[in-house]
Amino acid sequence: MSKGVKFMLLSAFIFTLMKVCIKLIPHIPPIEIILFRSIISLVLSGGILMSKNVSVWGNNKKILILRGVAGAIALSSFFMLLQQIPLAAASTLHYLAPVFSTILGIFILKEQVRWYQFLFFGISFLGIVVIQGFDPRVSFGQMLLGVGSAFFTGLAYNFVRKLKSSEHPLVIIFYFPLVTLPLAIIYSFFDWVTPQGTDWWVLLAIGLCTQVAQYFMTKSYQSEEIAKVSIVNYTGIIYAIGFGFFIFGEQYNVLTYVGMVLVLSGVILNLGLKKSNFLNRKT
Repeated sequence: MSKGVKFMLLSAFIFTLMKVCIKLIPHIPPIEIILFRSIISLVLSGGILMSKNVSVWGNNKKILILRGVAGAIALSSFFMLLQQIPLAAASTLHYLAPVFSTILGIFILKEQVRWYQFLFFGISFLGIVVIQGFDPRVSFGQMLLGVGSAFFTGLAYNFVRKLKSSEHPLVIIFYFPLVTLPLAIIYSFFDWVTPQGTDWWVLLAIGLCTQVAQYFMTKSYQSEEIAKVSIVNYTGIIYAIGFGFFIFGEQYNVLTYVGMVLVLSGVILNLGLKKSNFLNRKT
């Protein structure tokens, strides 16, 4: 097993631990969780940038701010969803992000999308309909919340790609808490729940897990072809099903599993063929 694959497996596992931690504190508002996460990320990212003598302010401030806003909306929606529906179902909805990233890339990055990619997108969205239709724990509103989270995540991915040649990776990470923190402080002022006991440790774990998972994901993309390791990232759904069952007692009917498979199949087929030679042939 290559280093890139190992790093991505570890990243997916730690990201799932972060999701578990969020579900462990359903009484803490999602925006408040983001507040604590942002503080930890701001301190760690800013500290590393200063130690490397890299300016934290970046060059393309407009796109950096837009990336921060899109990421803030995506994360708050996803955290809210995690607290409302089963872990694996929430994770599956969030895995639609690459679909939206590809579609938005047509308009933001002027990238080409082949006709058969829309077929794969349709397979993924069919899976969402199956999950919502056959899992009574997922309402129509919650499905829209998950799709919305994936949409804004895909938007944030496009902004990151626009910044790839002008910004240090840690500057891009730094701007997320920089933009999010003021908004989270204002919101939390009106909807504050004081953490109790072990809540503080769980909040700390959420921030640390996020930073460590992002580090290993970056190492993975630096060590291996993106097409290979990006698919490995979807092992996270297996972790989510396992943690959901053993920690929260979550179970699914057969059709819900079918829906999950459809969502992931559409995404993986799109990622796989996008990097293959077949994509380069004329249609």
